[in-house]
Amino acid sequence: MPKRAIEIRTSDGVAHAALFQPGDKASAAGVILYMDAFGPRSALDQMAERLSGYGYTVLVPDLFYRFGTYGPFDARTAFSNERTAGAIRNMIRATTQAMTQADTGAFINTLASHGATGKIGTVGYCMGGARALNAAAAYPDRIAAAASFHGGNLASEAPDSPHRQAAAIKARVYVGAAGVDRSFPPEQSALLVEALRTAEVDHIIENYVGKAHGWCVADHSVYDEAGAERHWARLTTFFAETLNA
Repeated sequence: MPKRAIEIRTSDGVAHAALFQPGDKASAAGVILYMDAFGPRSALDQMAERLSGYGYTVLVPDLFYRFGTYGPFDARTAFSNERTAGAIRNMIRATTQAMTQADTGAFINTLASHGATGKIGTVGYCMGGARALNAAAAYPDRIAAAASFHGGNLASEAPDSPHRQAAAIKARVYVGAAGVDRSFPPEQSALLVEALRTAEVDHIIENYVGKAHGWCVADHSVYDEAGAERHWARLTTFFAETLNA
């Protein structure tokens, strides 16, 4: 089915979101796609539509809704412009992990109201990667699968770093890391592995050698088609094994 623009009431206001519902292959499972730093746009809509083709009801919420109207941002050039780069960094800092965790309760309820009453999966890109994992920690009885691709700061010194919440996660976890990524260096990967293993979380951390931060999303300057298709194979298998079981 085509994209539906919807509004979701949260404790802080109204978040705009895109909803994609499957056709004949519909299951009771739902997926929340957490955006990257450039916000909702056609590239993410296309990814959500592709996921919905596997039978999932997919929600793409605007995590920056507290700022009202902004952008749109061009993923290829936004960080090369001082003004837009500053605006994006400010919105990331001001939209805390706790805010997104709280909002996720409303996102889950929205999926349920549109027929996704079964298991929930989360997937996030860039800044959305950490949020996908932290959502699993906040809603362990609803979220069964959590995936991050080129997610940054998954095991940082911040008190809300996902590795610090590993003990609360019951979901299976998949992390696809860019081969060289200053926001998720090898030392963070090692910390995340230790935290997940200690918490006895079923997980996979895969290193995509030669891929740069942002390789999965088609409108990024570093988009890599072969790497993106590999990501799709991993993600859809991961969800099929977990959400449809």
